[in-house]
Amino acid sequence: YNLLEIDVESSNLPKEEIGEILRSYRKRQKFHKLKNGQTISLGSEDLVQLDQLLQTNGIDPSQLKDGKVSLPTYRVFDLSKDEQKKLIIKRSDSYKELLERLKNVNANQTKIPQEFDTTFRDYQKFGFHWLSLLSDYGLGGILADDMGLGKTIQVLALLEALQPKESCSLIVCPSSLILNWKDEAEKFNSKLKIGCVLGGQTKRAQLISQLKDYDILVTSYDYLRNDIELYENTTFFYAILDEAQYIKNQTTKNAHSVKKLKALHRLALTGTPIENSIAELWSIFDFIMPQYLYNYHYFKQNYEAPIIKEHDEKAQIKLKSLVEPFILRRTKKEVLKDLPEKMEQILPLEFNEEEEKLYLANLAMVNQQLQQLLKTPNQDKIEILAMLTRLRQICCDARLVYENIRTPGSKMEGCLDIIQQMIDNKRKVIVFSSFTSILGLLEEELQKKKISYFKLVGGTNKEERHRMVASFQSDDTEVFLISLKAGGTGLNITAASCVIHFDPWWNVSAQNQATDRAYRIGQTKDVLVYKLIIKNTIEEKIVKMQERKQKIADTFVENNEGSLMSMDTDTLIKLLS
Repeated sequence: YNLLEIDVESSNLPKEEIGEILRSYRKRQKFHKLKNGQTISLGSEDLVQLDQLLQTNGIDPSQLKDGKVSLPTYRVFDLSKDEQKKLIIKRSDSYKELLERLKNVNANQTKIPQEFDTTFRDYQKFGFHWLSLLSDYGLGGILADDMGLGKTIQVLALLEALQPKESCSLIVCPSSLILNWKDEAEKFNSKLKIGCVLGGQTKRAQLISQLKDYDILVTSYDYLRNDIELYENTTFFYAILDEAQYIKNQTTKNAHSVKKLKALHRLALTGTPIENSIAELWSIFDFIMPQYLYNYHYFKQNYEAPIIKEHDEKAQIKLKSLVEPFILRRTKKEVLKDLPEKMEQILPLEFNEEEEKLYLANLAMVNQQLQQLLKTPNQDKIEILAMLTRLRQICCDARLVYENIRTPGSKMEGCLDIIQQMIDNKRKVIVFSSFTSILGLLEEELQKKKISYFKLVGGTNKEERHRMVASFQSDDTEVFLISLKAGGTGLNITAASCVIHFDPWWNVSAQNQATDRAYRIGQTKDVLVYKLIIKNTIEEKIVKMQERKQKIADTFVENNEGSLMSMDTDTLIKLLS
Protein backbone atom coordinates (compact mmCIF):
# COMPACT_ATOMS: atom_id res chain seq x y z
CA TYR A 1 0.00 0.00 0.00
CA ASN A 2 1.56 3.29 -1.22
CA LEU A 3 4.82 3.12 0.71
CA LEU A 4 6.75 6.32 1.37
CA GLU A 5 10.47 6.34 0.63
CA ILE A 6 13.20 8.31 2.39
CA ASP A 7 16.34 8.74 0.29
CA VAL A 8 19.34 10.07 2.23
CA GLU A 9 22.15 11.70 0.30
CA SER A 10 25.33 13.39 1.48
CA SER A 11 27.79 15.55 -0.42
CA ASN A 12 30.78 14.02 1.35
CA LEU A 13 29.70 10.53 2.52
CA PRO A 14 29.07 7.40 0.41
CA LYS A 15 25.29 6.63 0.31
CA GLU A 16 25.80 2.89 0.74
CA GLU A 17 27.70 3.42 4.04
CA ILE A 18 25.26 5.87 5.74
CA GLY A 19 23.54 3.03 7.63
CA GLU A 20 26.88 1.77 9.04
CA ILE A 21 27.93 5.32 9.97
CA LEU A 22 24.69 5.82 11.92
CA ARG A 23 25.15 2.48 13.70
CA SER A 24 28.56 3.64 14.92
CA TYR A 25 27.01 6.95 15.98
CA ARG A 26 24.28 5.17 18.01
CA LYS A 27 26.97 3.09 19.73
CA ARG A 28 28.39 6.46 20.89
CA GLN A 29 31.63 6.03 19.00
CA LYS A 30 33.57 9.24 18.28
CA PHE A 31 34.92 8.12 14.87
CA HIS A 32 34.01 5.74 12.04
CA LYS A 33 36.31 4.15 9.47
CA LEU A 34 34.97 4.19 5.88
CA LYS A 35 35.63 1.31 3.46
CA ASN A 36 38.15 3.46 1.57
CA GLY A 37 40.22 3.66 4.76
CA GLN A 38 39.31 7.28 5.61
CA THR A 39 38.32 8.00 9.23
CA ILE A 40 35.49 10.50 9.84
CA SER A 41 34.36 12.30 12.99
CA LEU A 42 30.83 11.49 14.25
CA GLY A 43 30.22 14.80 16.05
CA SER A 44 28.66 16.78 13.17
CA GLU A 45 25.32 18.49 13.75
CA ASP A 46 23.79 17.16 10.49
CA LEU A 47 24.46 13.56 11.64
CA VAL A 48 22.78 14.30 15.00
CA GLN A 49 19.70 15.66 13.22
CA LEU A 50 19.56 12.82 10.69
CA ASP A 51 19.62 10.31 13.57
CA GLN A 52 16.82 12.25 15.33
CA LEU A 53 14.73 12.20 12.14
CA LEU A 54 15.15 8.42 11.80
CA GLN A 55 14.59 7.73 15.52
CA THR A 56 11.38 9.79 15.52
CA ASN A 57 10.07 7.60 12.72
CA GLY A 58 11.18 4.33 14.32
CA ILE A 59 13.87 3.60 11.70
CA ASP A 60 16.89 1.49 12.62
CA PRO A 61 20.12 2.25 10.68
CA SER A 62 20.21 -1.40 9.53
CA GLN A 63 17.02 -0.70 7.51
CA LEU A 64 18.87 1.79 5.27
CA LYS A 65 19.84 0.09 2.03
CA ASP A 66 22.07 2.31 -0.11
CA GLY A 67 20.77 5.28 1.85
CA LYS A 68 17.09 4.43 1.20
CA VAL A 69 14.32 3.15 3.46
CA SER A 70 10.59 2.58 2.87
CA LEU A 71 7.99 3.57 5.44
CA PRO A 72 4.26 2.89 5.80
CA THR A 73 1.97 5.65 4.46
CA TYR A 74 0.85 6.47 8.00
CA ARG A 75 4.15 8.33 8.59
CA VAL A 76 3.10 11.00 6.06
CA PHE A 77 1.80 13.49 8.65
CA ASP A 78 4.75 12.97 10.94
CA LEU A 79 7.31 13.53 8.17
CA SER A 80 5.46 16.64 7.00
CA LYS A 81 6.32 18.36 10.29
CA ASP A 82 10.04 17.49 10.41
CA GLU A 83 12.15 20.60 9.89
CA GLN A 84 15.86 20.37 10.67
CA LYS A 85 18.25 23.32 10.44
CA LYS A 86 21.22 21.39 9.08
CA LEU A 87 19.32 18.97 6.83
CA ILE A 88 17.94 20.01 3.46
CA ILE A 89 14.61 18.18 3.17
CA LYS A 90 13.15 17.91 -0.34
CA ARG A 91 9.64 16.56 -0.70
CA SER A 92 8.55 15.09 -4.03
CA ASP A 93 5.44 16.30 -5.89
CA SER A 94 3.72 12.93 -5.38
CA TYR A 95 4.36 13.25 -1.61
CA LYS A 96 2.82 16.74 -1.59
CA GLU A 97 -0.19 15.48 -3.57
CA LEU A 98 -0.71 12.63 -1.08
CA LEU A 99 -0.55 15.02 1.87
CA GLU A 100 -2.95 17.45 0.19
CA ARG A 101 -5.45 14.67 -0.57
CA LEU A 102 -5.36 13.34 2.96
CA LYS A 103 -6.02 16.83 4.29
CA ASN A 104 -8.90 17.49 1.88
CA VAL A 105 -11.44 14.84 2.88
CA ASN A 106 -14.38 16.44 1.08
CA ALA A 107 -12.69 15.97 -2.29
CA ASN A 108 -13.11 12.20 -1.93
CA GLN A 109 -15.09 10.81 -4.88
CA THR A 110 -16.45 7.58 -3.36
CA LYS A 111 -20.25 7.61 -3.70
CA ILE A 112 -22.40 7.05 -0.64
CA PRO A 113 -24.90 4.21 -1.34
CA GLN A 114 -28.31 5.71 -2.10
CA GLU A 115 -30.18 4.05 0.77
CA PHE A 116 -27.85 5.81 3.22
CA ASP A 117 -27.27 9.05 1.28
CA THR A 118 -30.90 10.16 1.46
CA THR A 119 -30.96 10.15 5.29
CA PHE A 120 -27.32 10.94 6.17
CA ARG A 121 -26.63 14.22 7.93
CA ASP A 122 -23.67 16.31 6.74
CA TYR A 123 -21.36 15.12 9.52
CA GLN A 124 -22.16 11.48 8.66
CA LYS A 125 -21.33 12.13 4.99
CA PHE A 126 -18.01 13.65 6.08
CA GLY A 127 -17.38 10.59 8.29
CA PHE A 128 -18.06 8.28 5.34
CA HIS A 129 -15.61 10.19 3.09
CA TRP A 130 -12.97 10.26 5.85
CA LEU A 131 -13.24 6.49 6.29
CA SER A 132 -13.10 5.81 2.55
CA LEU A 133 -10.05 8.07 2.16
CA LEU A 134 -8.23 6.10 4.89
CA SER A 135 -9.22 2.94 3.03
CA ASP A 136 -7.71 4.26 -0.25
CA TYR A 137 -4.30 4.50 1.41
CA GLY A 138 -4.52 1.39 3.60
CA LEU A 139 -4.62 3.47 6.79
CA GLY A 140 -6.42 2.54 9.99
CA GLY A 141 -8.51 4.98 12.01
CA ILE A 142 -10.60 5.50 15.12
CA LEU A 143 -14.13 6.80 14.55
CA ALA A 144 -14.63 8.32 17.99
CA ASP A 145 -17.96 10.12 17.50
CA ASP A 146 -19.95 10.78 20.62
CA MET A 147 -22.35 8.01 21.60
CA GLY A 148 -25.55 8.02 19.53
CA LEU A 149 -24.22 9.86 16.46
CA GLY A 150 -24.48 6.85 14.14
CA LYS A 151 -21.02 5.25 13.99
CA THR A 152 -22.69 1.95 12.99
CA ILE A 153 -24.46 3.34 9.92
CA GLN A 154 -21.38 5.25 8.70
CA VAL A 155 -19.47 1.94 8.72
CA LEU A 156 -22.28 -0.04 7.07
CA ALA A 157 -22.39 2.54 4.27
CA LEU A 158 -18.60 2.29 3.88
CA LEU A 159 -18.70 -1.52 3.57
CA GLU A 160 -21.57 -1.42 1.12
CA ALA A 161 -19.69 1.10 -1.05
CA LEU A 162 -16.20 -0.43 -0.97
CA GLN A 163 -16.31 -4.13 -0.23
CA PRO A 164 -15.53 -6.30 -3.26
CA LYS A 165 -17.84 -9.22 -4.08
CA GLU A 166 -16.99 -12.57 -2.51
CA SER A 167 -15.07 -10.97 0.36
CA CYS A 168 -16.13 -10.82 4.00
CA SER A 169 -15.59 -8.32 6.82
CA LEU A 170 -15.60 -9.10 10.54
CA ILE A 171 -17.12 -6.88 13.22
CA VAL A 172 -16.23 -7.60 16.86
CA CYS A 173 -18.48 -6.00 19.49
CA PRO A 174 -19.90 -6.57 22.99
CA SER A 175 -22.32 -9.51 22.87
CA SER A 176 -25.28 -7.21 23.55
CA LEU A 177 -24.66 -5.40 20.23
CA ILE A 178 -24.46 -8.38 17.85
CA LEU A 179 -28.14 -8.20 16.82
CA ASN A 180 -28.02 -4.39 16.74
CA TRP A 181 -25.74 -4.44 13.66
CA LYS A 182 -28.22 -6.57 11.75
CA ASP A 183 -31.15 -4.38 12.89
CA GLU A 184 -29.39 -1.20 11.67
CA ALA A 185 -28.63 -2.73 8.25
CA GLU A 186 -32.28 -3.80 7.89
CA LYS A 187 -33.53 -0.30 8.79
CA PHE A 188 -31.66 1.06 5.75
CA ASN A 189 -32.63 -1.84 3.44
CA SER A 190 -28.91 -2.48 3.07
CA LYS A 191 -27.84 -5.07 0.50
CA LEU A 192 -25.22 -6.46 2.90
CA LYS A 193 -25.79 -10.04 4.04
CA ILE A 194 -24.96 -10.20 7.74
CA GLY A 195 -24.28 -13.36 9.75
CA CYS A 196 -24.57 -13.10 13.55
CA VAL A 197 -22.18 -15.51 15.31
CA LEU A 198 -24.35 -16.69 18.21
CA GLY A 199 -25.15 -19.84 20.17
CA GLY A 200 -23.04 -22.81 21.25
CA GLN A 201 -19.57 -23.65 19.96
CA THR A 202 -20.76 -26.12 17.28
CA LYS A 203 -23.34 -23.67 15.90
CA ARG A 204 -20.76 -20.85 15.81
CA ALA A 205 -18.15 -23.04 14.11
CA GLN A 206 -20.67 -23.99 11.41
CA LEU A 207 -21.52 -20.34 10.70
CA ILE A 208 -17.83 -19.34 10.59
CA SER A 209 -17.10 -22.19 8.14
CA GLN A 210 -19.73 -20.64 5.82
CA LEU A 211 -18.37 -17.08 6.03
CA LYS A 212 -18.02 -16.91 2.22
CA ASP A 213 -21.83 -16.81 2.09
CA TYR A 214 -21.85 -13.51 4.02
CA ASP A 215 -20.64 -9.93 3.46
CA ILE A 216 -20.23 -9.35 7.20
CA LEU A 217 -19.86 -11.61 10.22
CA VAL A 218 -20.62 -10.05 13.61
CA THR A 219 -19.17 -11.73 16.69
CA SER A 220 -18.44 -10.75 20.29
CA TYR A 221 -15.14 -10.28 22.10
CA ASP A 222 -16.02 -13.29 24.29
CA TYR A 223 -16.81 -15.56 21.33
CA LEU A 224 -13.71 -14.40 19.41
CA ARG A 225 -11.44 -15.43 22.29
CA ASN A 226 -12.80 -18.98 22.05
CA ASP A 227 -13.06 -19.12 18.24
CA ILE A 228 -9.84 -17.37 17.19
CA GLU A 229 -8.32 -20.53 15.63
CA LEU A 230 -11.33 -20.80 13.31
CA TYR A 231 -10.36 -17.47 11.71
CA GLU A 232 -6.64 -18.12 11.27
CA ASN A 233 -6.86 -19.03 7.53
CA THR A 234 -9.09 -16.06 6.65
CA THR A 235 -8.01 -12.59 5.56
CA PHE A 236 -10.98 -10.27 6.00
CA PHE A 237 -11.59 -7.17 3.90
CA TYR A 238 -12.16 -5.16 7.09
CA ALA A 239 -11.67 -6.08 10.76
CA ILE A 240 -13.69 -3.61 12.83
CA LEU A 241 -13.83 -3.27 16.60
CA ASP A 242 -17.04 -1.75 17.97
CA GLU A 243 -16.71 -0.31 21.49
CA ALA A 244 -12.94 -0.68 21.01
CA GLN A 245 -12.30 0.30 24.63
CA TYR A 246 -12.81 -3.45 25.23
CA ILE A 247 -9.15 -3.88 24.18
CA LYS A 248 -7.85 -0.90 26.20
CA ASN A 249 -5.77 -3.25 28.36
CA GLN A 250 -3.09 -4.63 26.03
CA THR A 251 -2.40 -7.65 28.26
CA THR A 252 -5.94 -9.11 28.15
CA LYS A 253 -7.14 -12.04 26.05
CA ASN A 254 -9.52 -9.63 24.27
CA ALA A 255 -6.57 -7.56 23.03
CA HIS A 256 -4.40 -10.59 22.15
CA SER A 257 -7.13 -12.33 20.17
CA VAL A 258 -8.26 -9.34 18.04
CA LYS A 259 -4.62 -8.58 17.18
CA LYS A 260 -4.29 -12.08 15.69
CA LEU A 261 -6.95 -11.33 13.06
CA LYS A 262 -5.79 -10.87 9.47
CA ALA A 263 -7.43 -8.09 7.42
CA LEU A 264 -6.65 -5.67 4.59
CA HIS A 265 -8.17 -2.76 6.55
CA ARG A 266 -8.75 -2.09 10.23
CA LEU A 267 -11.04 0.30 12.08
CA ALA A 268 -11.92 1.01 15.69
CA LEU A 269 -15.22 2.55 16.83
CA THR A 270 -15.45 4.00 20.32
CA GLY A 271 -16.90 7.06 21.99
CA THR A 272 -14.23 6.69 24.68
CA PRO A 273 -10.73 5.89 23.31
CA ILE A 274 -9.27 6.87 26.69
CA GLU A 275 -11.02 5.92 29.92
CA ASN A 276 -8.16 5.82 32.41
CA SER A 277 -4.75 6.31 30.78
CA ILE A 278 -3.04 7.05 27.45
CA ALA A 279 -1.74 3.45 27.40
CA GLU A 280 -5.30 2.54 26.34
CA LEU A 281 -4.90 4.70 23.24
CA TRP A 282 -1.64 2.86 22.44
CA SER A 283 -3.45 -0.50 22.62
CA ILE A 284 -6.16 0.59 20.13
CA PHE A 285 -3.54 2.00 17.73
CA ASP A 286 -1.62 -1.27 18.09
CA PHE A 287 -4.67 -2.93 16.52
CA ILE A 288 -5.47 -0.41 13.76
CA MET A 289 -1.85 0.35 12.73
CA PRO A 290 0.69 -1.83 14.59
CA GLN A 291 3.97 0.01 15.29
CA TYR A 292 2.54 3.44 14.43
CA LEU A 293 2.93 4.43 18.10
CA TYR A 294 6.03 2.19 18.26
CA ASN A 295 6.38 -0.75 20.64
CA TYR A 296 4.89 -0.25 24.09
CA HIS A 297 8.29 -0.01 25.83
CA TYR A 298 9.31 2.92 23.56
CA PHE A 299 5.85 4.54 23.88
CA LYS A 300 5.93 4.33 27.68
CA GLN A 301 9.45 5.72 27.90
CA ASN A 302 8.97 8.59 25.43
CA TYR A 303 5.31 9.54 25.86
CA GLU A 304 3.33 7.92 28.67
CA ALA A 305 5.82 8.44 31.52
CA PRO A 306 6.90 12.00 30.52
CA ILE A 307 3.28 13.15 30.00
CA ILE A 308 1.72 11.57 33.10
CA LYS A 309 4.58 11.78 35.61
CA GLU A 310 6.53 14.84 34.46
CA HIS A 311 3.72 16.80 32.72
CA ASP A 312 6.05 17.16 29.73
CA GLU A 313 4.31 19.58 27.37
CA LYS A 314 6.54 18.83 24.36
CA ALA A 315 5.78 15.09 24.59
CA GLN A 316 2.07 15.89 24.95
CA ILE A 317 2.07 18.13 21.83
CA LYS A 318 4.04 15.52 19.88
CA LEU A 319 1.68 12.66 20.81
CA LYS A 320 -1.39 14.75 20.01
CA SER A 321 0.04 15.55 16.57
CA LEU A 322 0.67 11.81 15.99
CA VAL A 323 -2.83 10.62 16.86
CA GLU A 324 -4.91 13.58 15.67
CA PRO A 325 -5.05 12.70 11.93
CA PHE A 326 -6.35 9.21 12.65
CA ILE A 327 -9.10 10.03 15.17
CA LEU A 328 -12.38 11.56 14.00
CA ARG A 329 -14.37 12.87 16.94
CA ARG A 330 -17.64 14.84 16.76
CA THR A 331 -19.79 15.62 19.81
CA LYS A 332 -23.57 15.93 19.86
CA LYS A 333 -23.27 19.56 20.89
CA GLU A 334 -21.28 20.36 17.73
CA VAL A 335 -23.33 18.54 15.11
CA LEU A 336 -26.89 18.09 16.35
CA LYS A 337 -28.23 21.61 16.55
CA ASP A 338 -31.74 20.14 16.74
CA LEU A 339 -30.97 17.82 19.68
CA PRO A 340 -32.65 19.01 22.89
CA GLU A 341 -30.66 20.19 25.91
CA LYS A 342 -28.99 17.84 28.39
CA MET A 343 -28.95 19.20 31.95
CA GLU A 344 -26.59 17.40 34.31
CA GLN A 345 -26.59 17.85 38.04
CA ILE A 346 -24.56 16.28 40.83
CA LEU A 347 -27.12 15.94 43.61
CA PRO A 348 -25.48 15.81 47.07
CA LEU A 349 -27.57 13.98 49.68
CA GLU A 350 -26.94 13.65 53.41
CA PHE A 351 -26.92 10.61 55.67
CA ASN A 352 -29.38 10.59 58.56
CA GLU A 353 -27.80 10.48 62.01
CA GLU A 354 -27.77 6.67 62.31
CA GLU A 355 -26.29 6.17 58.84
CA GLU A 356 -23.55 8.70 59.52
CA LYS A 357 -22.54 6.89 62.73
CA LEU A 358 -22.46 3.61 60.82
CA TYR A 359 -20.36 5.07 57.98
CA LEU A 360 -17.86 6.75 60.34
CA ALA A 361 -17.51 3.54 62.39
CA ASN A 362 -16.73 1.61 59.18
CA LEU A 363 -14.36 4.34 58.00
CA ALA A 364 -12.45 4.13 61.29
CA MET A 365 -12.28 0.33 61.00
CA VAL A 366 -11.08 0.56 57.37
CA ASN A 367 -8.37 3.07 58.29
CA GLN A 368 -7.18 0.81 61.08
CA GLN A 369 -6.98 -2.14 58.64
CA LEU A 370 -5.20 0.12 56.15
CA GLN A 371 -2.54 1.10 58.70
CA GLN A 372 -1.82 -2.61 59.26
CA LEU A 373 -1.76 -3.24 55.52
CA LEU A 374 0.72 -0.42 54.90
CA LYS A 375 3.22 -2.15 57.20
CA THR A 376 3.32 -5.17 54.89
CA PRO A 377 5.81 -5.04 51.98
CA ASN A 378 3.26 -5.88 49.22
CA GLN A 379 -0.15 -4.31 49.67
CA ASP A 380 -3.00 -6.51 48.44
CA LYS A 381 -5.10 -4.57 45.92
CA ILE A 382 -8.04 -6.97 46.31
CA GLU A 383 -8.14 -6.30 50.05
CA ILE A 384 -8.10 -2.53 49.50
CA LEU A 385 -10.81 -2.89 46.85
CA ALA A 386 -12.98 -4.81 49.34
CA MET A 387 -12.61 -1.93 51.85
CA LEU A 388 -13.59 0.63 49.22
CA THR A 389 -16.57 -1.44 48.12
CA ARG A 390 -17.87 -1.73 51.68
CA LEU A 391 -17.82 2.07 52.10
CA ARG A 392 -19.48 2.60 48.70
CA GLN A 393 -22.21 0.09 49.59
CA ILE A 394 -23.00 1.89 52.86
CA CYS A 395 -23.33 5.15 50.88
CA CYS A 396 -25.83 3.43 48.56
CA ASP A 397 -27.89 1.62 51.19
CA ALA A 398 -26.71 0.05 54.44
CA ARG A 399 -28.91 -3.00 53.73
CA LEU A 400 -26.24 -4.12 51.24
CA VAL A 401 -23.89 -4.68 54.20
CA TYR A 402 -26.16 -5.27 57.24
CA GLU A 403 -28.93 -7.88 57.23
CA ASN A 404 -30.61 -6.52 60.35
CA ILE A 405 -31.45 -3.14 58.72
CA ARG A 406 -34.93 -3.20 57.24
CA THR A 407 -35.68 0.36 56.04
CA PRO A 408 -34.50 2.11 52.84
CA GLY A 409 -31.49 4.41 53.22
CA SER A 410 -31.38 8.17 52.59
CA LYS A 411 -30.09 7.78 49.06
CA MET A 412 -32.79 5.25 48.19
CA GLU A 413 -35.45 7.64 49.52
CA GLY A 414 -33.93 10.52 47.51
CA CYS A 415 -33.91 8.42 44.35
CA LEU A 416 -37.56 7.36 44.82
CA ASP A 417 -38.56 11.01 45.32
CA ILE A 418 -36.96 11.98 41.99
CA ILE A 419 -38.62 9.00 40.23
CA GLN A 420 -42.04 10.09 41.55
CA GLN A 421 -41.46 13.72 40.49
CA MET A 422 -40.53 12.57 36.98
CA ILE A 423 -43.56 10.29 36.65
CA ASP A 424 -45.79 13.18 37.79
CA ASN A 425 -44.23 15.25 34.99
CA LYS A 426 -44.85 12.51 32.40
CA ARG A 427 -41.16 11.62 32.06
CA LYS A 428 -39.84 8.07 31.76
CA VAL A 429 -36.77 7.30 33.90
CA ILE A 430 -33.64 5.15 33.57
CA VAL A 431 -31.78 4.31 36.79
CA PHE A 432 -28.20 3.04 36.50
CA SER A 433 -26.20 1.44 39.31
CA SER A 434 -22.91 -0.44 39.42
CA PHE A 435 -24.47 -2.67 42.12
CA THR A 436 -27.11 -5.12 40.84
CA SER A 437 -28.18 -5.63 44.48
CA ILE A 438 -29.25 -1.94 44.58
CA LEU A 439 -31.50 -2.58 41.59
CA GLY A 440 -33.05 -5.48 43.51
CA LEU A 441 -33.84 -3.19 46.47
CA LEU A 442 -35.20 -0.49 44.14
CA GLU A 443 -37.38 -3.13 42.48
CA GLU A 444 -39.00 -3.96 45.84
CA GLU A 445 -39.74 -0.27 46.51
CA LEU A 446 -41.23 0.26 43.03
CA GLN A 447 -43.48 -2.77 43.53
CA LYS A 448 -44.74 -1.31 46.84
CA LYS A 449 -45.52 1.99 45.10
CA LYS A 450 -47.12 0.21 42.12
CA ILE A 451 -44.69 1.88 39.68
CA SER A 452 -44.18 -0.14 36.49
CA TYR A 453 -40.58 -1.04 35.55
CA PHE A 454 -38.19 -3.28 33.61
CA LYS A 455 -34.88 -4.54 34.99
CA LEU A 456 -31.81 -5.34 32.90
CA VAL A 457 -28.71 -6.97 34.45
CA GLY A 458 -25.78 -9.08 33.27
CA GLY A 459 -27.80 -12.29 33.33
CA THR A 460 -30.55 -10.94 31.03
CA ASN A 461 -30.32 -12.82 27.72
CA LYS A 462 -30.02 -10.96 24.39
CA GLU A 463 -33.55 -11.73 23.19
CA GLU A 464 -35.15 -10.59 26.47
CA ARG A 465 -33.01 -7.44 26.46
CA HIS A 466 -34.16 -6.68 22.89
CA ARG A 467 -37.82 -7.24 23.85
CA MET A 468 -37.66 -5.01 26.97
CA VAL A 469 -36.06 -2.10 25.10
CA ALA A 470 -38.63 -2.32 22.29
CA SER A 471 -41.48 -2.41 24.85
CA PHE A 472 -40.13 0.48 26.95
CA GLN A 473 -39.83 2.58 23.78
CA SER A 474 -43.52 2.12 22.96
CA ASP A 475 -45.53 1.21 26.10
CA ASP A 476 -46.43 2.91 29.42
CA THR A 477 -43.67 1.36 31.57
CA GLU A 478 -42.33 4.18 33.75
CA VAL A 479 -38.86 3.08 34.95
CA PHE A 480 -35.97 1.07 33.49
CA LEU A 481 -33.51 -0.29 36.09
CA ILE A 482 -30.18 -1.07 34.41
CA SER A 483 -26.84 -2.29 35.76
CA LEU A 484 -24.03 -0.07 34.48
CA LYS A 485 -21.96 -2.91 33.04
CA ALA A 486 -24.87 -4.67 31.32
CA GLY A 487 -26.51 -1.57 29.82
CA GLY A 488 -23.81 1.06 29.44
CA THR A 489 -23.57 0.43 25.68
CA GLY A 490 -25.66 -0.65 22.72
CA LEU A 491 -29.12 0.44 23.85
CA ASN A 492 -31.37 3.04 22.27
CA ILE A 493 -33.82 4.22 24.95
CA THR A 494 -34.93 7.66 23.74
CA ALA A 495 -38.36 7.18 25.35
CA ALA A 496 -36.68 8.11 28.66
CA SER A 497 -35.92 11.76 29.32
CA CYS A 498 -34.50 11.40 32.84
CA VAL A 499 -31.36 9.45 33.76
CA ILE A 500 -30.38 8.80 37.39
CA HIS A 501 -26.91 7.52 38.29
CA PHE A 502 -27.47 5.98 41.70
CA ASP A 503 -23.73 5.78 42.52
CA PRO A 504 -20.60 7.26 40.92
CA TRP A 505 -18.44 4.82 38.94
CA TRP A 506 -14.64 5.03 38.75
CA ASN A 507 -14.48 6.74 35.39
CA VAL A 508 -16.90 9.25 34.04
CA SER A 509 -16.77 7.99 30.43
CA ALA A 510 -18.63 4.79 31.41
CA GLN A 511 -21.33 6.95 33.02
CA ASN A 512 -21.47 9.24 29.98
CA GLN A 513 -21.96 6.24 27.71
CA ALA A 514 -24.80 5.07 29.92
CA THR A 515 -26.45 8.53 29.90
CA ASP A 516 -26.32 8.49 26.12
CA ARG A 517 -28.64 5.52 25.95
CA ALA A 518 -31.31 8.28 26.24
CA TYR A 519 -29.45 11.34 24.90
CA ARG A 520 -29.01 10.47 21.23
CA ILE A 521 -30.58 10.90 17.78
CA GLY A 522 -34.33 10.43 18.14
CA GLN A 523 -34.58 12.18 21.52
CA THR A 524 -37.25 14.91 21.39
CA LYS A 525 -37.31 16.07 25.05
CA ASP A 526 -34.71 17.83 27.17
CA VAL A 527 -32.84 15.19 29.15
CA LEU A 528 -32.33 15.56 32.90
CA VAL A 529 -29.34 13.71 34.38
CA TYR A 530 -28.99 13.33 38.16
CA LYS A 531 -25.82 11.94 39.76
CA LEU A 532 -26.54 11.03 43.37
CA ILE A 533 -23.71 11.23 45.92
CA ILE A 534 -23.60 11.30 49.70
CA LYS A 535 -21.78 14.38 51.04
CA ASN A 536 -18.44 14.06 52.88
CA THR A 537 -17.88 10.44 51.86
CA ILE A 538 -15.75 8.37 49.49
CA GLU A 539 -18.28 9.20 46.75
CA GLU A 540 -17.07 12.83 46.65
CA LYS A 541 -13.50 11.60 46.16
CA ILE A 542 -14.61 9.35 43.30
CA VAL A 543 -16.17 12.36 41.54
CA LYS A 544 -12.86 14.28 41.86
CA MET A 545 -11.01 11.27 40.38
CA GLN A 546 -13.48 11.23 37.46
CA GLU A 547 -12.65 14.88 36.75
CA ARG A 548 -8.89 14.18 36.61
CA LYS A 549 -9.36 11.29 34.17
CA GLN A 550 -11.68 13.36 31.99
CA LYS A 551 -8.90 15.95 31.54
CA ILE A 552 -6.54 13.30 30.08
CA ALA A 553 -9.25 12.07 27.67
CA ASP A 554 -10.07 15.64 26.59
CA THR A 555 -6.42 16.41 25.81
CA PHE A 556 -5.96 13.61 23.27
CA VAL A 557 -9.46 13.02 21.92
CA GLU A 558 -11.68 16.11 22.06
CA ASN A 559 -11.66 18.43 19.07
CA ASN A 560 -10.60 15.51 17.41
CA GLU A 561 -16.44 0.16 32.63
CA GLY A 562 -13.68 1.68 34.23
CA SER A 563 -11.42 -0.86 35.80
CA LEU A 564 -10.45 -0.16 39.34
CA MET A 565 -7.81 -2.87 39.12
CA SER A 566 -5.80 -0.72 36.70
CA MET A 567 -5.24 1.93 39.39
CA ASP A 568 -1.99 1.80 41.29
CA THR A 569 -2.04 1.02 44.99
CA ASP A 570 -1.14 4.61 45.99
CA THR A 571 -4.26 5.92 44.21
CA LEU A 572 -6.44 3.34 45.97
CA ILE A 573 -4.98 4.23 49.35
CA LYS A 574 -5.60 7.98 48.74
CA LEU A 575 -9.29 7.21 48.25
CA LEU A 576 -9.43 5.66 51.72
CA SER A 577 -7.40 8.34 53.51
